[in-house]
Order: sequence, then C-alpha cells, then structure tokens
Amino acid sequence: MASLGEAARQALEAVMETGGYEYQSEFARRYVAQGRAEGEARGKAEAVLAVLRGRGLQLSPEAEQRIAACTDLAQLDKWIGRALSVGSADGLFD
Repeated sequence: MASLGEAARQALEAVMETGGYEYQSEFARRYVAQGRAEGEARGKAEAVLAVLRGRGLQLSPEAEQRIAACTDLAQLDKWIGRALSVGSADGLFD
C-alpha cells in the first residue's frame, strides 16, 4: 500500500470495503473460509452461553467448556433453541 500512488490506494481501499475482492489462491481461500467458520461457531457458542446466563441458569465449568469448544454449527443451532427452554444448563445436552 505504501508504494501505491494516492489514486491507486483509494481504488484498492474501495474494492476491499465493498467486499468485491476474492482471494486468488486456494491456500488463502481455504484459510479465510476456515477462519469464518471458526468465527461463526464461536459466535453461536457465545449466544448459547448468553441465553443460559440471561435466564439465570448456573453453568458448570465443564458445561461452559463443552459449549465453548463446540465447532459443529448444527449442534450449536440446536443448543441455541434448547437454551430458551431448558430447566438447567445440563438439560441442554439431554
């Protein structure tokens, strides 16, 4: 970026801001996709924990770790739904 002229720098920044850039190498695409999936799983796990805590349910360290470590998006979606109605945090896993 530092070696670009002002017009080129602004054009590149505009492309990057609009999301129009696509990585060209398979390596970059793979790791960007992996990072997005990990971020999505982390966000869903945080949502499960937030719902349980918001409902005033006590979480054991083991339950908290199990939820935080989960990377299965379908499982996390199920837990989000269950977190709304379970009677205890451990009931989430039944």
